[in-house]
Amino acid sequence: MSRVVLSIGSNLGDRLARLQSVVDGLGGAVRAVSPVYETPPWGGVEQGPFLNAVLIADDPSLDCYDWLRRAQELERAAGRVREQRWGPRTLDVDLVTCHEGATEVHSDAEKLTLPHPMAHRRAFVLIPWLAVEPDATLTVGGVAQPVSDVLADIDPAEREGVRLTDLVLELQPADH
Repeated sequence: MSRVVLSIGSNLGDRLARLQSVVDGLGGAVRAVSPVYETPPWGGVEQGPFLNAVLIADDPSLDCYDWLRRAQELERAAGRVREQRWGPRTLDVDLVTCHEGATEVHSDAEKLTLPHPMAHRRAFVLIPWLAVEPDATLTVGGVAQPVSDVLADIDPAEREGVRLTDLVLELQPADH
């Protein structure tokens, strides 16, 4: 069985509907959905704020590359265009971590880097993740660390920029 942590974000159009499209698109594979946060853009490009959330999903039939393909399909369905690095986007679906059974997958392949190489620097990933998995760990520099410790190392101003909203993503009932 593979289990993934997905970071989702949108800052164009109906941002909440775009995030909900991921939950709906993954259906019964979704095990947990974080609260929705509003965050300033990351990466220095002038643009509007993002809505962000984290999903935890699993599916015994998918490997990490299958999850990547699903993420890209969901982005395409939302009209995602990759024009500018860290630019505005209808939908961003990033694989943060992937586990095959109890083993965390590490990949430096051209198409898939796991764990996500920037997750440890992004409060908008770590805060929602901790909301659904308080004991989560993230491998940084080859060492598995509690996500709470990784978050504590991020600039306080960036952490404070991740603001909880009253918006809710609706988890779909399991297919069982």
